[in-house]
Amino acid sequence: MVRVLGVDPGTRSFDLALVEDGRVEWEASVDTALVARSPEALLEAIREAGSVDAVAAPSGYGVPVTPSGDVVDARRLAVEVLLLSTWGEIEEGVRRGVVGAMVYAALARVVEALASGGGPRSIFIPAVIHLPTLRPGAKYNRVDLGTADKLSVALLASYLEGGRGRFMVLELGFGYNALMVVEDGRVTWALGGTSLGPGFITAGPLDLEVVAMGGGWGRLDVFHGGVMEACGASTPEEALERARSSSRGLCAEAYNAMLDSIATAVAAVHTRFGVSRLLVSGRYSASPALLGDLRERLPGGVEVERLGLLEGASRSKHAAQGYALVVEGLLGGRASRAVERMAIPQACGTALDYVAHPRLAQARERVRRAYLESVRSPRLCS
Repeated sequence: MVRVLGVDPGTRSFDLALVEDGRVEWEASVDTALVARSPEALLEAIREAGSVDAVAAPSGYGVPVTPSGDVVDARRLAVEVLLLSTWGEIEEGVRRGVVGAMVYAALARVVEALASGGGPRSIFIPAVIHLPTLRPGAKYNRVDLGTADKLSVALLASYLEGGRGRFMVLELGFGYNALMVVEDGRVTWALGGTSLGPGFITAGPLDLEVVAMGGGWGRLDVFHGGVMEACGASTPEEALERARSSSRGLCAEAYNAMLDSIATAVAAVHTRFGVSRLLVSGRYSASPALLGDLRERLPGGVEVERLGLLEGASRSKHAAQGYALVVEGLLGGRASRAVERMAIPQACGTALDYVAHPRLAQARERVRRAYLESVRSPRLCS
């Protein structure tokens, strides 16, 4: 039997789930701020999991399936490919106390440690945009259709559903949300990150007039303008409480914009593709208040359910379990059929391959070059 440890780099915590034979045998959670200060804290938790065949490594914006043994420049892979950033931007964000930058710093340092060869074999995995199964046009001028953790949740859902049927998966995260359509085990359409609408951290898609008037935007700006900031709150729970206690003002407006954006996307999928089941995952899928507010906005034909957990799971998030299942399947375990159906082994390219705007030409080439030069066997799309 294959033993794989999934590591999900969340905005609030890094969750770990050890999966063997389709069952969670061990779980742990490490505060993200602690990991950012000392990656050793997460490495110690990984050691506590015991002997494993592989670690499903945190993969950010994703990369075609890449074993740690193929990595020749871990810092560059982590920062430029998996995080689409620079180390200077990350350090500046940490100095300013930006929560998202702390996640980036933690992930980059952990990737470097895992790729150093000093621990168990690690495998980096794709994001949704790397999959060859999406409908034509779904990737155009998109970067984030669901990061690697969101893809992992889709894989978990497909595995639990036996690879059958048609449903949507909605991941409600601390910072970002994602909506993915799964049909017979394959992701065929998705919106994620800033594209789906405001999140608790991100502002969501912006009017280009807002962008033009804002002047010189930077990488750290994706971590601002969300519901928490609109509500003057330090946690999503606090923001949720403030937003629901008032029907007017910027806080309530931001919260309603987040829910309306999700509901509009779900309604569009329901109407356009005829998919009626919605499986909700993520940290806030357990919030009766948030789910109740969302249900009120959905078409009557949409059935809402909370995504189930693997047997043995009690505290790890869906994404950590999904991470482990992806790599368990890649290594020939119980999830191998689900992984093959989702065409994860055929994932290719970089997250910027489908961006056509001329202002992004240099960035697209920079990320592509970083990918080609940081791994031994890059897999570009033909």
